[in-house]
Amino acid sequence: MTIAVVHRDIRRVVLGFVGILALAFMGQGAFAAAPDMAVPEAATQADAGTDATETDAAAGGDAAESAEGAYEYYGPDMIKGQPTSFEEDPWKSTQFQDQYTENGKYAMWMNNWILAPVIVFISAFVFILLLVVVVRYRRREGREPSRTTHNTLVEVIWTIVPVIILVIIAVPSITLLAKQYKTPPADAITIKATGYQWYWGYTYPDQGGFEVISNMLPPEEALSRGLPDQLAVDNRMVVPVGVPLRIQTYGADVIHSFAVPSLWFKLDAVPGRLNERLLTIEEPGIYYGQCSELCGARHAYMPIAIEAVPMERWRQWVASKGGSFGDDAETSEGVDVQVPASAAEGAPAAGEGLTAADDAGGAPSVPLDAAQADGTESTN
Repeated sequence: MTIAVVHRDIRRVVLGFVGILALAFMGQGAFAAAPDMAVPEAATQADAGTDATETDAAAGGDAAESAEGAYEYYGPDMIKGQPTSFEEDPWKSTQFQDQYTENGKYAMWMNNWILAPVIVFISAFVFILLLVVVVRYRRREGREPSRTTHNTLVEVIWTIVPVIILVIIAVPSITLLAKQYKTPPADAITIKATGYQWYWGYTYPDQGGFEVISNMLPPEEALSRGLPDQLAVDNRMVVPVGVPLRIQTYGADVIHSFAVPSLWFKLDAVPGRLNERLLTIEEPGIYYGQCSELCGARHAYMPIAIEAVPMERWRQWVASKGGSFGDDAETSEGVDVQVPASAAEGAPAAGEGLTAADDAGGAPSVPLDAAQADGTESTN
């Protein structure tokens, strides 16, 4: 076999491999660029349904509106945790989101400096071995591979090397697991996230027990505000930054999952069971997530939006919602506590309420129930 023939065969294998990778990236780009044809049409109907309730809400919501006016929500310039589209950055769209918690940064370090190098090294090593075997022992060459059945040195190497690799991976993995299951301190602020079909409710038991109902904004309204469609919501979960949070999750009907990738946080919300985890956000900003457990027909339309703010701003927001603190309960006087849609008298059971998109079927879930009828104002 001449050197030219060997080089030719190697080029063919390498070019074929590169071609497969190119097709994979082209396919990803095609899927990423595919427009969503169903949601915008349904969003128009959602706007039509919500407009009818805004007039009635304005008449009886003066007190809540003045309280809301005391707090200004973050704008699009404060968005930090959200997916990156393929068109914006093809490489970053395949990577983890930027992390804003201690656990997330540790996990990113583990991925970038331990898992990724090990995966690349093993994949390259196996690929080179396969390439050598394919080229060297082709049928036309007539070469016979070795028939060795026992080799002490080889057997020791292929036993010890995998053990070393597993130990290198296991140590940081177990460390990360321990960090993720660390018990929240006694003074952590408790926030209960309840999953409904198909929206979220955020309860603040330490601040008077008020609940904030969060629905996805229609895409057209979200885009008009400069917010990401299918991620923006009417009421965010507002939390203080830099302090321990005890996030509890509960499912009101079926299993949901509270997941925010940029905060390295995912916790199932199970009916009849209260789960909790520690969360400490390091920087102010807006962080988006989604329910990541298939929970029914509109599973794709129950996003999560967390707004992390300094403590003083958070206390101001709590007061605007009618909440209270142990040391200054008087801040809530004269402000009506928001009634959750799930608890309002005459409200339908979770998932049974009419929505602005029911006529189209398959559009975002925007309940038209007591949460809108009592004057609750959209706050992004």
